[in-house]
Amino acid sequence: MITFENVPPGRPRLKFRPSTRRSRTFVACLLAVVCAFAARAEHTRRWRISSYEEFLKGTARGVAVRSDGRLELAPKFALIADADASYLWSLRTDSKGVLYAAGGSPAKVFRFDTAGKPTIVFESSDLSAQAITFDSQGNLYVGTSPDGKVYRVSSSGEKSVFFDPKTKYIWDLAFSSDGTLYVATGDKGQIFAVNASGNGELFYSSDEAHIRVLAFDPGGNLIAGTEPSGRVLRVSRSNAKAPRANKSSDKSADKSLPAAHGFVLYETAKREVTALAIAPDGTIYVSGIGEKQRNVTAAPSAVFVTPQGTTTITNAPQVPSPQATAPSVFVAFPPVVSSSIYRISASGAPDELWSSREDVVYGLGLGADGRLLAGTGNNGALLAIDSKGVFAQLAKSGSAQITGISRSKDGKVFVCTANPGKVFSVSPEFEAEGTYESRSFDAQNFSQWGRLEWWSPRTDTESRTASVGKKSSARDNEPRVEFFARSGNTEDPGKEWSTWSGPYTHSGAEMEIPPARFSQWKAVIHGGQPGDGIDWASLAYLPRNVAPVIDGIAIQEPGVRANATNIMSVGQPTTVTLKLPPAPNTSGVIITQSGAAPRFEPPPQGIQQKGYATVLWSAHDDNEDELRYAVYYRGENEQDWKLLKDKLEQKFYSWDTTSFPDGAYYLKIVVADAPSNPPATALTAERISERFEVDNTPPVIEHLQAESRTADKASSIAVKFTARDTGSSVERAQYSLDGGDWILVAPAGNISDAPEEHYEFTISDPSAEEHTIAVRAYDRFENVGSAKTTVTVPGSNHR
Repeated sequence: MITFENVPPGRPRLKFRPSTRRSRTFVACLLAVVCAFAARAEHTRRWRISSYEEFLKGTARGVAVRSDGRLELAPKFALIADADASYLWSLRTDSKGVLYAAGGSPAKVFRFDTAGKPTIVFESSDLSAQAITFDSQGNLYVGTSPDGKVYRVSSSGEKSVFFDPKTKYIWDLAFSSDGTLYVATGDKGQIFAVNASGNGELFYSSDEAHIRVLAFDPGGNLIAGTEPSGRVLRVSRSNAKAPRANKSSDKSADKSLPAAHGFVLYETAKREVTALAIAPDGTIYVSGIGEKQRNVTAAPSAVFVTPQGTTTITNAPQVPSPQATAPSVFVAFPPVVSSSIYRISASGAPDELWSSREDVVYGLGLGADGRLLAGTGNNGALLAIDSKGVFAQLAKSGSAQITGISRSKDGKVFVCTANPGKVFSVSPEFEAEGTYESRSFDAQNFSQWGRLEWWSPRTDTESRTASVGKKSSARDNEPRVEFFARSGNTEDPGKEWSTWSGPYTHSGAEMEIPPARFSQWKAVIHGGQPGDGIDWASLAYLPRNVAPVIDGIAIQEPGVRANATNIMSVGQPTTVTLKLPPAPNTSGVIITQSGAAPRFEPPPQGIQQKGYATVLWSAHDDNEDELRYAVYYRGENEQDWKLLKDKLEQKFYSWDTTSFPDGAYYLKIVVADAPSNPPATALTAERISERFEVDNTPPVIEHLQAESRTADKASSIAVKFTARDTGSSVERAQYSLDGGDWILVAPAGNISDAPEEHYEFTISDPSAEEHTIAVRAYDRFENVGSAKTTVTVPGSNHR
């Protein structure tokens, strides 16, 4: 019968009761298997990568990293152009498929030819071109900020002011199907409707400070995102008035009745809506950033400059001041802002699809495969999110932020970036080949590298099993995964590392890389089909066994016994807490250490028990091996070490010193990692303690004398004696008169620090009778010696 006992975690212990020879043989075999497995598990380790967070630490090229912990081929992501701008905010394609992008600073709009060469088609003294759009005739419209205007640029390049809303910010532009241009503004949270002649009026006035983004749903309703309440509005045009002429500069336009009714579809938990994307089925995707703050108006994502012309970036809230004459500071990219993406169904039901406290979403769009695309900062990554909320990092732009996403009529997707301003294309086709390099892995010790295992959905299990360890050969262009590996002894891989070994095409291949402390693997995914990828990878390694280290030794004060909870039976001995020194030379504790302070574990409980000595030590093993300890001792003038106790698992030991002759001793602590290593590779280490003393012999009281004296009709008793100890110094002495309280007496010279001390003291005004005087002396180990004498005091002065 075999059962498991309750033992410390990580070390299950078998308890067995064999009843026959066969059962004993079975148990012996089973124990051998368990021990062999334990030894293997202790040393053969595996570096495994399977999570999104771990995969992100590597470098992906043409490979998407999915949030459910998987690598797969990504859509083609290609640089179109590097624009001459610090940042780009908006991009659109015209009716001919020509790509345009707007940004600053100063305000510029670029047109890109088929080769990606940019040409400036609009430029002004405004700080930023915040939004662009096209009408049905192909005219370009540009909204600038701050204190900007809406410009129209004809196909021939003629620039003119199309509409001036007389507001601080122009955030977005959108054309409806009837040719009306809608202009989103701040800091009054208004939407203006402008006809083809440039005549506009207030279309809708919200309770928000800013209307940040605009879009139209399949029903033709205008959808708007706001700040600072992070609301999504549906603005109905059913009762809209036609725009009236020449009202753009008339303040009375603000007093006109609203031309539309706004309905809050959803108020997000975020402060600012930064982007909208609307699917053909009417689903609305919303990105929001920032935490809401009460009674504070913060500038949304824009870029303003101080009067001196310097750009200021901060995420501190801006509180409007009546005395302020300069424009508010433009807060482009808050350094730390939380972000979320919400989904509002066609029926109006909202839910949170994605959230992050590190990445900030600036742009949204829809990919060719129907997934939601999100451009983030401040690592410039492009994400794709499916309907279940599983997201993948498709690519990194190399810029700090992806600020805009646009999809042309033919299905092509483009993104623009900031810091610096670039334009990329996202193809509906997948990369034909993608490469992923893992991070450099530190085994902590010089290690031998073994087999690399992985799982790919397209792996043929049978062929993989039959071809373990076989290198790949030239094959047809079928979907497959190839692995490479290398090793080195520096943290950062470089030319001083080994060359890449491989390719390996079957899981379980043994890596042909030299032993070293660090390693790295690389995967190349071929095929160009969705689903080609890797779920996890695991590399086996065997660290070189290194000897354990004893960090420090602490011998406790005499008369302390450890592990008191196991030895208390009768009475209640005084409990003590064993001292672990925080620094060298702690009073009362003898310490042996070198280098950094020893890493002592929490001490065991102890009690005061005369005659016992206790030693604690700290030890570690870089291989995390299971350790065993032995304690040896020798006298100060001896050469050979004698075993005191072996096969210890705990890092302390107490023993009875009454069987030791008095004198000075040394301890030697020996540690071995044999429980976790074969005998041929097991290692030991040892350390010798500082000198300590054993003294179980009490002091001797010599020459005790008591004499009655009378002077000036007053009686007294003069007492003197000598206390001598052979093993240590005399610590203190006391006397008692007629069995009364013990009273401390000082030696000659007042300091008790010698093996022999002399005492003289006087007892004043004793009663006239016979008196018994007892004295006792303690040495440093609390051994006590005593003696007594009698003396008679004459009674004439008391009669």
